[in-house]
Amino acid sequence: MTSRAPTAADQTLDFALLQQPAARHIGRNRRALWWLLGWLALLLGSVAALLMYLNNFEREEAARRRAADAQWLEQSVQFHFRRLEDDLLFLARHEVQQSNGDPLSQDRQQFDLKAGLLWREPDVVVASGWIPAGKFNNRQTGPQRWLEDWQAHADNAQALALMLSTSQGLRREAYAGLMLKPDGQATDVVWLAVPFFDRGQFVGDYLAAVSVGHALAALVPGWFKQDHGVQLLTDETTVQPDTAYRVGLQLPGTDLFVQVALTQEQPTTVPRIFFLVALLFLTGMLLSLYALRRDFMKRQEVQARLQAQVALRTAMENSVTIGLRAWNLSGRILYVNEAFCRMLGYGTTELIGRTPPFPYWPTDQREALERVHEGIMAQGTSGEGVEVQFQHSDGHLVDVLIHEAPLNTATGEQMGWMSSVLDISERKRAQRMAAQQQEKLEASGRLVAVGEVASTLAHELNQPLGALSSFSNGLLNRLHDGSITLPELLPVVERMAGLAKRAGGIIKRVNAFARRRELSRQRLDLVGVLQRVILSYSEDHTLAPTWSLPAHPIWVDADELLLEHLVINLVGNAQDWAPHGGRRAQVWVSLGLGDDHTTAVLAVADTGPGVSEDAQTTIFNAFVSRKEGGMGMGLAICRSIVEAHHGRIEVSRDPVLGGARFTVLLPLANQSAEKESA
Repeated sequence: MTSRAPTAADQTLDFALLQQPAARHIGRNRRALWWLLGWLALLLGSVAALLMYLNNFEREEAARRRAADAQWLEQSVQFHFRRLEDDLLFLARHEVQQSNGDPLSQDRQQFDLKAGLLWREPDVVVASGWIPAGKFNNRQTGPQRWLEDWQAHADNAQALALMLSTSQGLRREAYAGLMLKPDGQATDVVWLAVPFFDRGQFVGDYLAAVSVGHALAALVPGWFKQDHGVQLLTDETTVQPDTAYRVGLQLPGTDLFVQVALTQEQPTTVPRIFFLVALLFLTGMLLSLYALRRDFMKRQEVQARLQAQVALRTAMENSVTIGLRAWNLSGRILYVNEAFCRMLGYGTTELIGRTPPFPYWPTDQREALERVHEGIMAQGTSGEGVEVQFQHSDGHLVDVLIHEAPLNTATGEQMGWMSSVLDISERKRAQRMAAQQQEKLEASGRLVAVGEVASTLAHELNQPLGALSSFSNGLLNRLHDGSITLPELLPVVERMAGLAKRAGGIIKRVNAFARRRELSRQRLDLVGVLQRVILSYSEDHTLAPTWSLPAHPIWVDADELLLEHLVINLVGNAQDWAPHGGRRAQVWVSLGLGDDHTTAVLAVADTGPGVSEDAQTTIFNAFVSRKEGGMGMGLAICRSIVEAHHGRIEVSRDPVLGGARFTVLLPLANQSAEKESA
């Protein structure tokens, strides 16, 4: 028999048992088809409702536009009539001044140029004139048009008389009209009376006959007339078409209305566009239904193949030694492989569905692991991963390295994270052994450095030991001479004891540094420490610093001897460099609080040459010195002391003295306590 190579069809037969029955797929297809048909019916109903809504919206929009245009015209007419009233009031004042013999306050021609539109527009004001008080009954007084309208009709005379009495009695402008011809036919002329009062006394009325038709023609702009028809009405009961809107002119004494109608309706293009879009969507939906029907069968085949691939991938995941874990965005475990379970000694059922804190988190590290977990959920892990410790079910700790990758759906939406967990316990054990060996080497190096450190501290011991020698010699001399009493002896002995204690503390600190002991921290008033250190300079012949300290205490958690050593080194360095600046040597020491009131700021400045920008980057390094014969350990030790107290030290140029300015920032007592607890 001859053998043949396996085909692709043979390979799929290995996973035939994983494929679902065809009847189940047919039922699912039917449900999807009915769902799509229901969605299509809903879409048709929505398009019809949208069309009805858009038609109604167009009608309401047209009505709103008519109302807005009419209101605009009403406000424009009222504004210009108010301006005409102001013009007539000015003319009345002008007439009174002329009658009183006063010089004209303004040239008439100049006034005409500044008058309103109704006064300047031709054929709007057909007549105007002044009627003084007391001559209302004199029919020979006033403009010619006034006398003609008064005599033309009895209703005119009644309306004009009422206008004059209203303007005088109510002290405001009044209107009368429309004027009637002798045959009773109405014209478009109304009369306006503007009263003028001088020191509370009525002087007269300035009259103007206004053609309302010409006024509307002058006030309505051309662009408005293109789309609107404007009609003057004298009766509110006039029949109003549906496409028109009516407003009153609000001229007191008249019943005049303006009707605004749209002459050109805008085409309703929006509903048509929406209807065409809806038809396009419906056509696309029908085509999509046909395409989906054909695609359903292909999806069944793809789903069966996918199930086979998932089974194969699951077997591959269970065969690897790297732990795999998947969780959703809320932190719930979705999947773990067998390697992950073997690594931590838990079963699959014990882990899937659990939320933080997980059972494999050590009890004493749960807060730290909670923060790591929140960071991973927020942005995943970096390329190097995250190293943490998990606890095996039997209690021993397991060092692991975690890498996270986003777990996305088929549409690309992130649903969680996929973790690969590698057991690195052996590597960490080797690293710890290497670290122990390194610590031993560093300890040996520290012992070698003790000799260098001791030489930098020698000048500190010289001061207390020299002071002890001076006090002891002076005390012996006075004892031999018998010139000292017991009360005078007591403070000298106490001072000698303090100096001896200080020298012993310095030696003790050097010894502790060599043996790598912890700092002896205590709550200290930084103001008191500085006062004690700075006042010691006034007792010898060195350059005493000028200091500025706050009146209130500033509390820090620090080692007192190291703090004194820091101040002595900085002040001594400033004293060495102050005379080399070309001006009178000075050293300033200041203390205060930082801008955020969480740090104490100690500054030491001098009049020396300062520190260049190039030297600022290396001045705090060990064995780097700018002094002749210097060892370069003083500022390096200062930086070590400051960093041991969770602070920082900076160097800059002092703006006042011109030399170097060393600034030390130390956290206040409560801030330091928080860092220690963390």
